[in-house]
Amino acid sequence: MTATAHATPFTKVLIANRGEIALRVMRSAREAGYRTVAVYSSADADAPHVREADQAVCIGEAAPALSYLNIGAIIDAARKTGADAVHPGYGFLAENADFARACRDAGLVFIGPSPEAIDAMGNKAAAKRLMVAAGVPCVPGYDGDDQSPQRLSAEADRIGYPIMVKAVAGGGGRGMRLVASPREFAQALQSAQSEAQHAFGDATVILERAIREPRHIEIQVFADRHGHAIHLGERDCSVQRRHQKLIEEAPSPAVNAQLRERMGAAAVTAVKALTYEGAGTLEFLLDGQRQFYFMEMNTRLQVEHPVTEATTGIDLVALQLRVAAGEPLPMQQQDLRCAGHAIEVRLCAEDAEQAFMPQSGMVALWQPPPRLRVEHALQSGAEITPHYDSMIAKIVAHGATRDEARRRLAAGLADTVLLGVKTNQAFLARCLAHAVFAAGDATTAFIDQHADELLRRDAALDRRAAALAAVLLVETAPGARRDTRAALLPAWPLALRCEIDGRAFAATLTRRSGRCHDALIDGQTHPIDVVDIAAQQARFICDGVMETTSWQRDGARLWLSYRGVSFEVIDTTREAIARHTGAAGDGQLRASMNGRVVAVLVEVGQRVAAGQPIVTLEAMKMEHVHAAPLAGTVTALHVSAGDQVAARRVVAEIDGGAAELQPAA
Repeated sequence: MTATAHATPFTKVLIANRGEIALRVMRSAREAGYRTVAVYSSADADAPHVREADQAVCIGEAAPALSYLNIGAIIDAARKTGADAVHPGYGFLAENADFARACRDAGLVFIGPSPEAIDAMGNKAAAKRLMVAAGVPCVPGYDGDDQSPQRLSAEADRIGYPIMVKAVAGGGGRGMRLVASPREFAQALQSAQSEAQHAFGDATVILERAIREPRHIEIQVFADRHGHAIHLGERDCSVQRRHQKLIEEAPSPAVNAQLRERMGAAAVTAVKALTYEGAGTLEFLLDGQRQFYFMEMNTRLQVEHPVTEATTGIDLVALQLRVAAGEPLPMQQQDLRCAGHAIEVRLCAEDAEQAFMPQSGMVALWQPPPRLRVEHALQSGAEITPHYDSMIAKIVAHGATRDEARRRLAAGLADTVLLGVKTNQAFLARCLAHAVFAAGDATTAFIDQHADELLRRDAALDRRAAALAAVLLVETAPGARRDTRAALLPAWPLALRCEIDGRAFAATLTRRSGRCHDALIDGQTHPIDVVDIAAQQARFICDGVMETTSWQRDGARLWLSYRGVSFEVIDTTREAIARHTGAAGDGQLRASMNGRVVAVLVEVGQRVAAGQPIVTLEAMKMEHVHAAPLAGTVTALHVSAGDQVAARRVVAEIDGGAAELQPAA
């Protein structure tokens, strides 16, 4: 059969996704000469991906995240706009066989694998059986149909602890739990099944032996409809929290040429066994003896694909478009050459110091770093909602060597400014700087093993930031005097009370002259001379060194970006601002983020132990159990399952004097 017989030409691509994903696909589609169509929920009507597209169609008025799962509305949007191809992006419907089938039935080119291939690899249990048949190494475990707690518990005992509980339809770490011992199994199983049911509509799980401290290695594959398949090398995705990737790099510092050839051959074997078409990723665990085991296959482009693009020089989205149009792959395995090293970090709206709790709110100021590749859909004044994944940007650096790439990425991360919403920016910088990561030795246990170092705040930096904040609170106050004549200066010294990232501090500010101040913080004086203040930046001299800080202010609230770390400062000098801390002593349990109540696990009048689960919230596709802050009796419940709650809202009250209980085990 000729290549012409395989052709499926198209001219207009609908991107069934949002945010930076949609923008990324649009960029390559436009460069290839295709017109583009965006879809959006009503909440995203003014989003960058909507404005960037040639045409856009609203596909939902409520429940923003569900809008992007509305297959019928997306197909109708393609019909309305004359789009003849659909790119699913990555996430939402990207690995949904029903969606791929609906596109095919509607006469649309689906830029991805066939529904049959998605079905085959979308279920972890079925995928594992297929890989075993193809001779691909797999982790020992259980993938049977009997999902009773008794059978699963027995299988866990047979496999041996520690084990992994994994949702068969899962992804992105959702529906996945590491279980260290039999006494933890029942609760971990229930939690994984509940999260999987809410995220994927399927509570079925498989069990696998947990490989201790492995590397997470994935192989990028591509196949066309002419029977050709290749791999484009590996990516190392070992730095993770909650089984979700934070840092990815290519190539892996743990993979040599021989191992790369073996893993690549296994990946290509798997692809050919599927009669696969398009981009895909085979994910493996690599143990300390360089033995690798298949975990799963993602039948889509990965979030971390830019590092492969940086090292191979190949635009993977453009290659997807060519393959979907029926063209053969333009290269063979021996033609591929990789150059240098690339590292990507995922900038997430989350509080690393509070168990990586997702955050939401308004972006007061966004300034991406120059000179690096940044994938994002952010803008100053935009809202980060709780409806989607917490990842809000990807920052990628490429260098001739791994150390050069790491150094460039660290510098770019320090230049990144995002104010108004707490992110993991400082945490990522500490990861890049850590000796274990710098040596290329990080495994999936890296964050857990080094959490104390990675989460430790720089006390000296905090004090300097507090001193700078005190000065800027005065210098940027509405109507602040700029006159340096002594007769017009306010009374000095000034006593200020503030909170910085929720920590109270007191400062005594003395003006030496003009904008030259001495800020006394914790018994230490910091001389700060303001050079100039612009709308978003201020230059100052501290201890003889001139520096720049980015800032934004809203009344008593001031945000600073100083030395790559963002600070939220609240002036509490003149008026008390209601910022309850939710400390254990008051018995009030508060929501740690905006989200939806999935379950209320206790009743009013029930006696509870400290640490006992009370309420489960879902935010940014993850479930978060909120536990009792103290032992006592539940005196009030202010939420029900299905309620939407705002961060810091009191969801339950516990009277600590009404019970004498021991902390939960």
